[in-house]
Amino acid sequence: MPKLATPLSESHIRALQPRATRYSVADGKGLILEVMPTGKKVWRFRYTLDGLRQPMVTIGDYQLMSLRVARARAQKYAEIVAKGQSPVSIARQDRGAEKRVDVLRDGAELYVASEIARKSDEYRRTTQRALDKDILPAIGHKPIAQVTTKDIQSICDAIKNRGAPQMALQTRNVAKRLFAFLIRRQLATVNPAESIEARTIATQDGRTRVLTADEIGALLRAIYTSSIRRPLKLALHLLMLTMANKSELIEATWREFDLDGGVWTIPASRAGNGRARCIALSGQTQAMLRELRDMRNSRTYVFPSTRGDDDRPIAKGTLNQAVKTLGLEVDRFVLSDFRRTGLHHLRELVRSAKGEEAAVVESDGAVGSYAMQSWADFVEAQFRA
Repeated sequence: MPKLATPLSESHIRALQPRATRYSVADGKGLILEVMPTGKKVWRFRYTLDGLRQPMVTIGDYQLMSLRVARARAQKYAEIVAKGQSPVSIARQDRGAEKRVDVLRDGAELYVASEIARKSDEYRRTTQRALDKDILPAIGHKPIAQVTTKDIQSICDAIKNRGAPQMALQTRNVAKRLFAFLIRRQLATVNPAESIEARTIATQDGRTRVLTADEIGALLRAIYTSSIRRPLKLALHLLMLTMANKSELIEATWREFDLDGGVWTIPASRAGNGRARCIALSGQTQAMLRELRDMRNSRTYVFPSTRGDDDRPIAKGTLNQAVKTLGLEVDRFVLSDFRRTGLHHLRELVRSAKGEEAAVVESDGAVGSYAMQSWADFVEAQFRA
């Protein structure tokens, strides 16, 4: 039985180094990648017709064509061969119609097809959003070699000016990864986003910061595409929705929750201000708590520790450490931003609805159930944007 080729990957292809003479590696189903002594890599199609091995058909340069597209071409040519016909003329037509990658928009298209195709849905959506909303409208028409650091800086400044510094930082990161890809493909020689430091884009004080709508969405998408445990993802999301203090949430016990009534009662002994208070639970919050209840490993705590046999909550630093793993490059981000952010946006929502300034915090420090549901709906809209 013939040995089957191990399918190639983008990382494997990038690692292939030139040798003194040309050589080839097989992807399978007739698709071959030929590596030249110069380092150039070319996709070719190997086939047999009428029982005889035929000269390989050139599909295109790896520099300009993703693995996904090359496989699709090879599949098309294999179907032609299966009909007893030669694919040479069709391949020649395909190469003649191949679009060159000269301007940034074409480079971004190749980047998405090659690097982003196998990423998670949220990662692809976040990347595509930065490209479509800010990068490509501003500089997509420019030749790749003519894109400068000033271009990227101007894009980031424009985003900051609309009140979204963290989105500006995320966009800088997308541009940086895009140009790193283009350099690997020998379509660019410098990375214009490399010299723009993160601290020059997002340098807000954690004690006064209010996350913008864009930042809320970006943060939640980063949380749910990360590798942290599902309960910790829900904990961070709940911290945003409930606007509770971190210690109030991580030490919460199941007896404090009335899920049917939609109320969380924090006793005075645990409340941050030393007074018992109630937090209204939105529909989204109740759904997350029910999910946690179904998976619970503790009779007492909502977020039990995974270390040791004793029944105790997770450590106080667990959520802070989880945030650090998100790779947001958020300068001085603190979890208390969630309550400040929630109250700020709630006031804006109420003002917009009533046409006047209105209080959203009641005399006992609680936020009404209608306001909490409005806040949860607002957060969900940013997450889905």
